[in-house]
Amino acid sequence: MKKEYIIPIFVPHLGCPNNCTFCNQKKISGQTKMVTAKDVKETIEYYLKNFKDSHKYVEVAFFGGSFTAIKKEKQVELLEAVQEYIENKKVYSIRISTRPDAIDKEILKRMKKYHVKTIELGVQSTNNYILSRCKRGHTGEDVKKASKLIRRYGFILGHQMMIGLPESTKQDEINTAKELIKLKPKIVRIYPVLVIKDTELAKEYENGEYRPLTVEQAVERCKEIVNLFNTNKINVIRIGLQNTEEISDPKTEKSSVVAGPYHPAFRQLVESSMWYDVIVNEIKKINDKVRKVKIKANDININNIIGHKKENIMKFKEVYNVDIIIEKDDKIKPGKFKLEILEFYK
Repeated sequence: MKKEYIIPIFVPHLGCPNNCTFCNQKKISGQTKMVTAKDVKETIEYYLKNFKDSHKYVEVAFFGGSFTAIKKEKQVELLEAVQEYIENKKVYSIRISTRPDAIDKEILKRMKKYHVKTIELGVQSTNNYILSRCKRGHTGEDVKKASKLIRRYGFILGHQMMIGLPESTKQDEINTAKELIKLKPKIVRIYPVLVIKDTELAKEYENGEYRPLTVEQAVERCKEIVNLFNTNKINVIRIGLQNTEEISDPKTEKSSVVAGPYHPAFRQLVESSMWYDVIVNEIKKINDKVRKVKIKANDININNIIGHKKENIMKFKEVYNVDIIIEKDDKIKPGKFKLEILEFYK
């Protein structure tokens, strides 16, 4: 199986007709200047030189802006710049992200012509009131139409949703996840809202009109949503924004994050908490008072079972007075585990 590599090319706020209250793409992507075909080629060359694996699948991904909403000539310029690498089999496909209201048949035919394989939609929410409150400029119906059209044309469909948007409740976000599941995306990204400098949301936060989620609240909300997607075999490829110089701890000098549930290992917090819940439920099924437990799992899951900075191990001890021993066993399938009781309280 070929190892997958992505070459990210950021097109900050390029083509986006709206200024969403939470958004400052230049800060989020760390990119400020207009992207050209020359930039695309230079970026591809740089990454190809640094990929060590010779047996690889390489995809170019245009992130950050609403790709299909930019001028047609600019779309073609950027896509054309990738074609020679596809013809030479150095790159195999292209991925783009865009808005739900920037998809139609003509656009999809163009994307197909230039070897775009995956289209991710910035959905954020399917609740029309919340979309309007955040000045998204599209509706839940736009999401449905675009998603169905993308799948009909044979693209891999991706969705991006947010938790903690202004006036959004936990139930609103669960409803959004359920609506997205009906549209059958292959991949999903989940982003907790961070308050970013120079946004309308930053002003709302300063005026006391918006209260961001805490890290703990964001983890709890994400857990339920991830479980929904996992149950429906939809791949959650990202939880939380990519860490950059700007998207970092609000206490650091160069950070553009004003407030919100920032954590450098946010995904691990979510997945570790999910493992904790599963193991606790398994232990609770045993009537006797458990003192020491051995958990065997695949190496790929060990870090999340232990928890960030051994948080799960410590929590088992503090909350249930149970000692946990973790053992790697690659015969166990990823996502599964075996539990063995080593000692009971007398």
